[in-house]
Amino acid sequence: MKSHEEGDGPAVLVMLLLGAIVVIPALIVEARYEPPFWVHALLWPVPIFGLGIWMLRVMKAILIAMQYRHRRDDFDA
Repeated sequence: MKSHEEGDGPAVLVMLLLGAIVVIPALIVEARYEPPFWVHALLWPVPIFGLGIWMLRVMKAILIAMQYRHRRDDFDA
């Protein structure tokens, strides 16, 4: 039975995009308000995990849809 294989592509893309999406606001918060470290530790995990899970599902779906659209038949590793 053949299955769709997305590999590590979506995970790598999500890590790079999510890093930019979260680090930029974290640097802005640090520069403007200079909060202690524990505030960052409480503030940023929620958007990281939430966006990470959502973005990973979307990226995997897009990649599988692209494979289906282009009729990639060699799904065997």
